Amino acid sequence: MAVHQPAHHGSSLDPPALHRDHDISAPGADGSAKAGRFTARAYIFASARVLLGFVFLWAFFDKTYGLGYATASGKGWIDGGTPTEGFLKNVAVGPMESTFHSWAGAAWADWLFMLGLLGIGLALTAGVALRLAAVTGTMMMALMWMGEWPPARHLSDGSASMSTNPFVSYHLVYAVVLMALAAVSAGDALGLGRLWARLPLVRAHVWLR
Repeated sequence: MAVHQPAHHGSSLDPPALHRDHDISAPGADGSAKAGRFTARAYIFASARVLLGFVFLWAFFDKTYGLGYATASGKGWIDGGTPTEGFLKNVAVGPMESTFHSWAGAAWADWLFMLGLLGIGLALTAGVALRLAAVTGTMMMALMWMGEWPPARHLSDGSASMSTNPFVSYHLVYAVVLMALAAVSAGDALGLGRLWARLPLVRAHVWLR
Protein backbone atom coordinates (compact mmCIF):
# COMPACT_ATOMS: atom_id res chain seq x y z
CA MET A 1 0.00 0.00 0.00
CA ALA A 2 1.15 3.51 -0.71
CA VAL A 3 -0.87 5.18 2.04
CA HIS A 4 -0.18 5.24 5.77
CA GLN A 5 -3.46 3.97 7.14
CA PRO A 6 -4.54 4.49 10.74
CA ALA A 7 -5.42 1.38 12.74
CA HIS A 8 -9.14 2.11 12.07
CA HIS A 9 -9.71 2.96 9.14
CA GLY A 10 -32.36 -1.01 -24.96
CA SER A 11 -29.50 0.97 -26.44
CA SER A 12 -26.98 0.00 -29.08
CA LEU A 13 -24.70 -1.04 -26.25
CA ASP A 14 -27.14 -3.59 -24.90
CA PRO A 15 -26.53 -7.22 -25.91
CA PRO A 16 -30.05 -8.60 -26.53
CA ALA A 17 -29.29 -11.85 -24.70
CA LEU A 18 -28.54 -10.00 -21.50
CA HIS A 19 -32.03 -8.76 -20.89
CA ARG A 20 -34.44 -11.52 -21.70
CA ASP A 21 -34.85 -14.72 -23.64
CA HIS A 22 -37.00 -14.20 -26.71
CA ASP A 23 -39.42 -16.84 -27.97
CA ILE A 24 -40.23 -16.38 -31.66
CA SER A 25 -43.86 -16.99 -32.44
CA ALA A 26 -44.70 -19.87 -34.75
CA PRO A 27 -45.09 -19.38 -38.52
CA GLY A 28 -48.47 -18.04 -39.40
CA ALA A 29 -48.68 -15.91 -36.27
CA ASP A 30 -47.92 -12.19 -36.19
CA GLY A 31 -44.17 -12.87 -36.57
CA SER A 32 -43.26 -10.80 -33.52
CA ALA A 33 -40.98 -11.87 -30.66
CA LYS A 34 -42.52 -12.14 -27.26
CA ALA A 35 -40.46 -11.32 -24.23
CA GLY A 36 -39.62 -14.17 -21.88
CA ARG A 37 -37.81 -14.18 -18.61
CA PHE A 38 -34.49 -12.53 -17.85
CA THR A 39 -31.49 -14.76 -18.50
CA ALA A 40 -29.14 -16.06 -15.84
CA ARG A 41 -26.52 -13.66 -17.22
CA ALA A 42 -28.82 -10.72 -16.56
CA TYR A 43 -29.28 -11.77 -12.94
CA ILE A 44 -25.54 -12.23 -12.45
CA PHE A 45 -24.86 -8.70 -13.71
CA ALA A 46 -27.72 -7.39 -11.58
CA SER A 47 -26.33 -9.12 -8.50
CA ALA A 48 -22.90 -7.59 -9.15
CA ARG A 49 -24.56 -4.19 -9.48
CA VAL A 50 -26.41 -4.46 -6.17
CA LEU A 51 -23.35 -5.76 -4.32
CA LEU A 52 -21.14 -2.98 -5.66
CA GLY A 53 -23.84 -0.46 -4.81
CA PHE A 54 -23.78 -1.68 -1.22
CA VAL A 55 -19.99 -1.13 -1.13
CA PHE A 56 -20.52 2.56 -1.88
CA LEU A 57 -23.55 2.93 0.38
CA TRP A 58 -21.83 1.24 3.32
CA ALA A 59 -18.84 3.55 2.94
CA PHE A 60 -21.20 6.52 2.98
CA PHE A 61 -23.09 5.46 6.12
CA ASP A 62 -19.97 4.33 7.97
CA LYS A 63 -18.23 7.64 7.31
CA THR A 64 -21.38 9.62 8.10
CA TYR A 65 -22.35 7.96 11.36
CA GLY A 66 -19.09 6.41 12.58
CA LEU A 67 -20.32 2.83 12.71
CA GLY A 68 -17.09 1.56 14.21
CA TYR A 69 -15.61 -0.11 11.14
CA ALA A 70 -13.42 2.05 8.91
CA THR A 71 -14.67 5.06 10.88
CA ALA A 72 -14.45 4.91 14.67
CA SER A 73 -17.53 5.61 16.76
CA GLY A 74 -17.84 9.31 17.50
CA LYS A 75 -15.67 10.25 14.52
CA GLY A 76 -18.42 10.30 11.91
CA TRP A 77 -19.27 13.21 9.65
CA ILE A 78 -22.26 14.12 11.79
CA ASP A 79 -19.96 14.23 14.82
CA GLY A 80 -17.77 16.86 13.21
CA GLY A 81 -15.29 14.46 11.63
CA THR A 82 -14.05 14.90 8.08
CA PRO A 83 -14.46 11.97 5.68
CA THR A 84 -11.48 12.91 3.49
CA GLU A 85 -8.87 13.96 6.02
CA GLY A 86 -7.78 10.50 7.17
CA PHE A 87 -7.07 9.20 3.70
CA LEU A 88 -5.74 12.33 2.03
CA LYS A 89 -3.43 13.38 4.86
CA ASN A 90 -1.90 9.90 4.88
CA VAL A 91 -1.06 9.88 1.19
CA ALA A 92 2.66 9.24 1.32
CA VAL A 93 3.78 8.87 -2.27
CA GLY A 94 2.90 9.76 -5.85
CA PRO A 95 2.76 12.83 -8.08
CA MET A 96 -0.32 14.23 -6.31
CA GLU A 97 0.90 13.77 -2.74
CA SER A 98 1.12 17.49 -1.90
CA THR A 99 -2.14 18.23 -3.74
CA PHE A 100 -4.02 15.61 -1.77
CA HIS A 101 -2.57 16.98 1.48
CA SER A 102 -3.91 20.43 0.59
CA TRP A 103 -7.38 18.97 -0.08
CA ALA A 104 -7.53 16.99 3.17
CA GLY A 105 -10.42 18.09 5.37
CA ALA A 106 -11.65 20.80 2.99
CA ALA A 107 -15.42 21.19 3.17
CA TRP A 108 -15.81 21.07 -0.62
CA ALA A 109 -13.80 17.83 -0.78
CA ASP A 110 -15.88 16.25 1.99
CA TRP A 111 -19.16 17.16 0.30
CA LEU A 112 -18.09 16.02 -3.17
CA PHE A 113 -16.75 12.74 -1.82
CA MET A 114 -19.79 11.94 0.29
CA LEU A 115 -22.31 12.97 -2.37
CA GLY A 116 -20.37 10.81 -4.81
CA LEU A 117 -20.54 7.78 -2.51
CA LEU A 118 -24.26 8.27 -1.88
CA GLY A 119 -25.19 9.03 -5.49
CA ILE A 120 -23.22 6.14 -6.97
CA GLY A 121 -24.50 3.76 -4.31
CA LEU A 122 -28.14 4.71 -4.86
CA ALA A 123 -27.81 4.57 -8.64
CA LEU A 124 -26.30 1.09 -8.54
CA THR A 125 -28.73 -0.41 -6.05
CA ALA A 126 -31.74 1.06 -7.87
CA GLY A 127 -30.36 0.29 -11.34
CA VAL A 128 -30.76 3.82 -12.71
CA ALA A 129 -28.38 6.40 -14.20
CA LEU A 130 -25.69 3.73 -14.55
CA ARG A 131 -23.76 5.66 -17.20
CA LEU A 132 -23.46 8.70 -14.96
CA ALA A 133 -22.54 6.45 -12.04
CA ALA A 134 -19.86 4.78 -14.16
CA VAL A 135 -18.27 8.10 -15.11
CA THR A 136 -18.29 9.60 -11.62
CA GLY A 137 -17.30 6.32 -10.00
CA THR A 138 -14.39 5.85 -12.39
CA MET A 139 -13.14 9.36 -11.62
CA MET A 140 -13.35 8.66 -7.89
CA MET A 141 -11.53 5.33 -8.25
CA ALA A 142 -8.82 6.95 -10.39
CA LEU A 143 -8.14 9.58 -7.72
CA MET A 144 -8.00 6.95 -4.98
CA TRP A 145 -5.63 4.85 -7.11
CA MET A 146 -3.36 7.87 -7.47
CA GLY A 147 -3.54 8.40 -3.72
CA GLU A 148 -2.23 4.91 -3.07
CA TRP A 149 0.07 4.98 -6.13
CA PRO A 150 0.68 1.20 -6.45
CA PRO A 151 3.68 1.57 -8.86
CA ALA A 152 5.86 2.89 -6.02
CA ARG A 153 8.10 0.44 -4.17
CA HIS A 154 8.94 3.02 -1.52
CA LEU A 155 7.11 5.88 0.14
CA SER A 156 8.41 9.44 0.23
CA ASP A 157 10.20 8.73 3.52
CA GLY A 158 12.03 5.76 2.01
CA SER A 159 10.05 3.04 3.78
CA ALA A 160 8.57 0.14 1.83
CA SER A 161 5.23 0.92 0.24
CA MET A 162 3.93 -2.64 0.76
CA SER A 163 2.24 -2.41 -2.64
CA THR A 164 1.06 -5.87 -3.67
CA ASN A 165 0.76 -5.07 -7.38
CA PRO A 166 2.40 -2.23 -9.36
CA PHE A 167 -0.70 -1.55 -11.44
CA VAL A 168 -3.88 -3.44 -10.60
CA SER A 169 -5.79 -2.61 -7.43
CA TYR A 170 -9.42 -2.96 -6.43
CA HIS A 171 -9.95 0.65 -7.53
CA LEU A 172 -9.29 -0.28 -11.16
CA VAL A 173 -11.40 -3.42 -10.85
CA TYR A 174 -14.32 -1.40 -9.51
CA ALA A 175 -13.95 1.13 -12.35
CA VAL A 176 -14.06 -1.57 -15.03
CA VAL A 177 -17.05 -3.24 -13.38
CA LEU A 178 -18.88 0.10 -13.26
CA MET A 179 -18.30 0.60 -16.98
CA ALA A 180 -19.41 -2.95 -17.75
CA LEU A 181 -22.63 -2.59 -15.75
CA ALA A 182 -23.50 0.59 -17.64
CA ALA A 183 -22.63 -0.94 -21.01
CA VAL A 184 -24.99 -3.89 -20.56
CA SER A 185 -27.80 -1.90 -18.90
CA ALA A 186 -27.55 -4.05 -15.78
CA GLY A 187 -30.32 -2.10 -14.08
CA ASP A 188 -33.05 -3.75 -16.14
CA ALA A 189 -33.08 -6.93 -14.04
CA LEU A 190 -33.68 -6.59 -10.29
CA GLY A 191 -33.81 -2.84 -10.75
CA LEU A 192 -35.70 0.15 -12.09
CA GLY A 193 -33.68 0.45 -15.28
CA ARG A 194 -36.52 -0.12 -17.73
CA LEU A 195 -38.84 2.33 -15.97
CA TRP A 196 -36.01 4.86 -15.76
CA ALA A 197 -35.29 4.52 -19.49
CA ARG A 198 -38.92 5.38 -20.32
CA LEU A 199 -38.82 8.76 -18.60
CA PRO A 200 -39.02 11.62 -21.14
CA LEU A 201 -35.92 13.31 -19.71
CA VAL A 202 -33.88 10.13 -19.96
CA ARG A 203 -35.13 9.38 -23.47
CA ALA A 204 -34.08 12.88 -24.52
CA HIS A 205 -30.65 12.60 -22.87
CA VAL A 206 -29.26 9.11 -23.35
CA TRP A 207 -26.24 9.86 -21.15
CA LEU A 208 -28.67 9.69 -18.20
CA ARG A 209 -29.48 6.09 -19.05
